[in-house]
Amino acid sequence: MDQSSGERRLAGETGTKPADGPTTLTSRSRELEDVSFGAIVDVATDSRMLWATPDGLEVVGRGVAAQVTASGPERFDRIRAQTARVFDALDHDGPAVARPRAFGGFSFHDGHESGPPWTGFGAASFVVPRTLVVRSDEGTWLTTVGNDPDEATARLEHWIERLDDMPTMQPSGTAPGIDSTTRTTSREIWTEQVETALERIERGALTKVVLAQALSVELDEPVDIPGTLERLRRRYPNCYRFLIGHEVGGTFFGAPPERLVSKHGTRVETEALAGSVPRSDAPEEDEAYADQMRDSEKVQREHGLVVEAIRDQLEPLASELQIDDQTIRRLANIQHLQTPISATLEGDRHVLEIVEALHPTPAVGGVPPAAAWETIRDAETFDRGWYAAPVGWFDGNGDGEFAVGIRSGIATDETVTLFAGNGIVADSDPDDEWEEVQLKFRPILDELR
Repeated sequence: MDQSSGERRLAGETGTKPADGPTTLTSRSRELEDVSFGAIVDVATDSRMLWATPDGLEVVGRGVAAQVTASGPERFDRIRAQTARVFDALDHDGPAVARPRAFGGFSFHDGHESGPPWTGFGAASFVVPRTLVVRSDEGTWLTTVGNDPDEATARLEHWIERLDDMPTMQPSGTAPGIDSTTRTTSREIWTEQVETALERIERGALTKVVLAQALSVELDEPVDIPGTLERLRRRYPNCYRFLIGHEVGGTFFGAPPERLVSKHGTRVETEALAGSVPRSDAPEEDEAYADQMRDSEKVQREHGLVVEAIRDQLEPLASELQIDDQTIRRLANIQHLQTPISATLEGDRHVLEIVEALHPTPAVGGVPPAAAWETIRDAETFDRGWYAAPVGWFDGNGDGEFAVGIRSGIATDETVTLFAGNGIVADSDPDDEWEEVQLKFRPILDELR
C-alpha cells in the first residue's frame, strides 16, 4: 500500500523529526470499528512498526513524529532523557490506551554500528509514530500526532477516510519460496566454537555462554512481512510478534516466545525461558520429551542460571520479588522450561532501567556476563545487530513492554537473514547443540518456504 501524495504533504512523513525538533506535539484519537493492521504497515517507503503480545494487545504505527538514537554504554540513559523531552512536550487528547508511545530497540552489543544487513539499525533507536492504531480489550483506537492541534486533527480525518477504504481482515498472503540458503557458521566451525567455550568453562572463566548462528536465505520473490507475521500468529498464538522498518534499510521482524519485561506502575513481570526439546504429534512422546527436559541435570542447571541472574538483577530495584513454579512452555515445534518472575519496584522507575538491568539475560548471553560477551565476540562469525536484544515500546509514564528479539530475521529486498542460538554449559555436546539451533530457525524458515 503506497502512501498518497496528500498524506505525504500533510504529515511531512518523508523527513525524520529529531527528539529536539518541535517544542510541542499534539495528538488526537478516535475509536474505530476495526481495521487490517497488516494493510497499515504494508509499505516500504515509510518508517513502520508492528507490535503484538500473546494477551491480545496489537499496535501498528506509520511515519515519524519524533526519533531518538544513541550509542555506547550510556545508550539507555540517553534514550530515556531524549524521549522525556518529547513526551513532556506532548499534549495528548484521548484515552490512555491510545496514547503515543516510543517503539524501537537496542543492539545486542553497545558498540554496534549500522551496516548491512543492519542498515538503519544503530545501537539504540526509537520512533514515536505520527499515526498509531491500537487494538486491546478497550477497543480499537486511531491516534495521530502533529506539530499543532490543527495538523493532528487534519491527519486524523485523513486517516479515518483512508482506513474506511482498507480491508478489515488481515491477509496472510503466500510464502515467497526459498531459492537458496547460506550459513555463516559451518558445522566444523561450530564444533570449534563450542569446544573453545567448553575449555573456558572447564578453566572456570565461564559458566554458560549462548553461541548463535546466522542463516542467509535467498528468496524467489520479496517477502510479505505483515503476511508472514499473520501466518506466524496462527501457528504460534502464544508468542509476541514485531516488525520494525525504517525509510532506509531492512525490516527487522520476528515471533519471539520470551518476554524480557512488562512494567505498569510499580508492577514488573518477566520470566526465565531456557532449555528446550522438540515437540511431537504423539501426546505420549511429546510428554516424554518434556520429562526428559525436566529430568536433565544439564538443562536444569542452564535454566537455574537464568533464574538466579534475573533474581540478582531485579532485587536491587524491588521491594518484593516472587519466583513462581517452573512450567513447560509449549510452542508449535519446540518446548521450553519457563519460570515466571514478578516484582514490585522500590520507588519510581522507568522501564528502560529494568531493560538495562536485565539485558542480556543468561538465556541469550551467559554467566558471568563479561566473560560470556568476550566469548561471543571471539567466537561468532557474524554481527548480531538487534538479534537477541530488547525490542518493544514505552510511554511518557515510563511504562512499557519488551521482548527478547529471538526467533527473528532481518529482510532486505529478496534476502532474509535469520538468527538462532543455544546455551553452552559444562556437558554440552556440539552435535546436540547444532541440532537444537536448527530447530530454532524453523518458525520463520517454515513460513518462507
